[in-house]
Amino acid sequence: MIKQILFGQYLVKKGLITMEAVISARMLQRRHNRVIGELAKDKGWLTYDNILRVLIIQEETGEKFGEIAVRENCLTKEQLVSLLKEQEDSYIFFGEALVQIGVITAEEIEKQLQEFRGD
Repeated sequence: MIKQILFGQYLVKKGLITMEAVISARMLQRRHNRVIGELAKDKGWLTYDNILRVLIIQEETGEKFGEIAVRENCLTKEQLVSLLKEQEDSYIFFGEALVQIGVITAEEIEKQLQEFRGD
């Protein structure tokens, strides 16, 4: 059985970054990569109660937040598309976060990603 390993653990195991760097990069991602509910609330499209309702349904069904919000008439399809585009345009991947905090170069990330994926 093959054990799943995360990219950050892989880089730590290879001695290229520290666990502290993994945590710092993940914190950068958490601060920067906003979820659909937050984005919609900031635009005034969802209330706190709307978000809670959708999250409760999501816990029970495992469905995507946006799909539930549209089905429950909390968001329109057009609003969801707009939110997803905004989310995608500003998303920071883990490797990008490591580069931003200055612990590894973009070239080294690309090389390590290729090795990690087995390309």
